[in-house]
Parts: sequence; C-alpha cells; structure tokens
Amino acid sequence: MTIKGAIGSMLRYFYRMETVRLRPKEHQRLLGGHQWVFRNEISQTPQAELGEIVRVVSHSDRFLGIGFYHPTSRIAVRIISDIEERIDVEFFAKRIQRALELRHRLLPQAEAYRLVFGEADMLSGLIVDRFDNTLVMQMHSAGMDVRINEIVDALRHVIPDVTGIVERNTMGTRVQEGLPHRDGVVWGSVPDRITFLEGPANLEIDVLGGQKTGYFLDQRINREWIGKHVSGKRVLDAFCNVGGFSLHAGHGGAAHVVGIDSSATAIAAATHHATINNLSQVQFRKANMFDALREYAANEEQWDVIILDPPSFAKSRQSLGGARAGYAELNRSALKLIPSGGLLVSASCTQLFAEHDLLDVVYEESARLRRTLRLVHRGNQAPDHPVLLAMPETQYLKFLVFEVW
Repeated sequence: MTIKGAIGSMLRYFYRMETVRLRPKEHQRLLGGHQWVFRNEISQTPQAELGEIVRVVSHSDRFLGIGFYHPTSRIAVRIISDIEERIDVEFFAKRIQRALELRHRLLPQAEAYRLVFGEADMLSGLIVDRFDNTLVMQMHSAGMDVRINEIVDALRHVIPDVTGIVERNTMGTRVQEGLPHRDGVVWGSVPDRITFLEGPANLEIDVLGGQKTGYFLDQRINREWIGKHVSGKRVLDAFCNVGGFSLHAGHGGAAHVVGIDSSATAIAAATHHATINNLSQVQFRKANMFDALREYAANEEQWDVIILDPPSFAKSRQSLGGARAGYAELNRSALKLIPSGGLLVSASCTQLFAEHDLLDVVYEESARLRRTLRLVHRGNQAPDHPVLLAMPETQYLKFLVFEVW
C-alpha cells in the first residue's frame, strides 16, 4: 500500500468511529489519567456495538481519547489510548513489550510474574500472568474479549519462546460485561504442571485447574518478608491456598507450620509442595478457617505467628459492612491465640476496603481484648502489580504486621 493509500485508510478508520460526548464538567477525571467513563457521565450515546472503538470528547468537544464501548455496562467506555490510533496486533505488541521491560527491570530473576496488569499497563480489562513459558490470560472487558486473537498474536510476537497460552475467563466481572465463561488452551500446548522457583520455594502450578490464573503472584514480596522473620517460630497460615506463605516460612527456619484452607484441591497441592521442598515441619489441613480458629481457642493452643490472608470479602460498596465484620472476627480470633511477643499478620485484597479501614478494625479488636499492638511492617502488592496513581482501583492489597505486646 502506498503512503497516500495508508493515510486514506487511516482517515476512513477514524471517520467511521462513533463519538461519546460527556456531560458538562465530567472530563476532569479523564484528563488526570483515569480510564473509565461511567454511563451516567455520558450526554450523547453512540450507535456503537459491544467492544467497538469510540472517540470520547468533553461536553465542549475536547478530545479525551479512544476506548472500548459497552452499551449496557456501568463502565460505558474503557479508554485505551489518548491519541487516535489503530487498535491492532502492533498496538498490543507495543504495550505488552513495555510491560515486559518493566518486569525485567524490577524482577530480573523471576520465573513467574504478572506480565500485564490491566489499567496499570494501559490495557484496561486485560490480565496476563507468565509462568515460565506458559501465559495465562483473563479478559475482564468485552473490548479485550473480542480481540483475543490479536492479543494472542501480540504475545507470541513479544515472547517468541512461549509454548502455550491459556485463558481463565470464569470471573464474575464477565457476567457484568455480558460475556460467557471460558477456560482452556487457546494456543500451543500446556503441561499438567508448570514448575518454577519463587525465592527458595519450588512450585508446581496447575494453570488450568487452579484458582484464578493458578497462583497468587501479588504476595511475592510479602512471602519473602515472612521467610526472614519466623525462624524457630510456630506459624499458622490461614487461607493458605497452595502453600506460598507456609513454604517460605518453612524455608525460613520455622519450627512448625500449619496451613489451612477450605479447598481440598488447594490442600492437596500444598501438601505436594511441602513434599517436593523437603519441609517435613510444614503440614496442611482442610477446614473452615473461622471454625479452626475457634477450635484452637477452645484447646488453648497458641501460635507465635498467625498469617491472615483471606479472599476478597466485598465486590461492591453494599458488601462493605459484611466485609468489616468478617475482618473483625478473623483478627479478634487470631489475637486470642498469639502470646506476647508474637506476630499478627493481617492482609486484605478487598480493593474497596482501604488500609486505614483494616488498621481501624485491628485496633478496635485489639482494644476489645486489651492486647497492645505495634505496627512493625506494612507491605502491599508486588511490583509486577504496579499502581497507576490516576486509578486507585489498581491498588488493592494491604499487608500489615503487628507485634503483640
């Protein structure tokens, strides 16, 4: 194609693009870098299809960006670029390449990491985790879902040694986007288990049958911290999943570790991990965590370190009251089992439940029990889950360590 022909094609591409016009004064958040346009902010609804690219302009016609349109979702547009450009394989490859370079700088030795973290990597609605030469994708938005083939091609271009790409698209957010649930290999081949190292811990992950993408990579740095501070201690790992914290505690010299989870599949995987890591002092049991804490209290059993890392307790603001009650009960029950000088580790992955909310809960429950706490460490999500300052939604993980005094 000639240069003149390419320019003509580009002009036709943008000329056909529908326009979303915002209500007065609704553009400031987008100018600051936020990537979501909510339906109640729109004054002019376009005649656009699900996932179609649209232009977004202010009420006074100031261009704000282009993005994926959704005709019914609360998030009407997900901004994908602040300039008018084609959203094709080349576009995705450039964004993914930049994301890859960041991970190589921040985690140069990592064999597993989050390659693409949605909005934080300017790819709203797309998650990609890398486990050795296998990639696991999640599409949280219709705009990404309809472009799965372009994304797969871009991933193969940026990472030519990839051998298999999996989709794990069974999240609740897909229901809100009107998308079907899908799981399976979309390209290449994927082994039953993928082996990699996280610090001293050997892991074998089932990316097709495990939770979410197979392993919770966001706690990487926090697991390292635990490994450095539990030598000779008795450690209880609540909501242990496949044993990440427990394994790091065992490698860190903990005298005895028990991990608890309600999933039989997770417990089987965790037990296997303890075996292949030669950690005989690390054991696992299947149980409801709230019931297990009550049982330990009834038996007057104590633990030097208790790690609370529950799943998200609230997906909406309407659920925050229940989430607060859940965190209160967990931390109150754990504090009854920790002797003076022990550590309470309290984590939350509920995005809507801020760090100050968790601090308030822990303080209230410690005061109720007349236990004095000192905050000795605070952490958050690993650097392969970067936080975009314009979007507080990208910051979700809280990790607080208290000494019981």
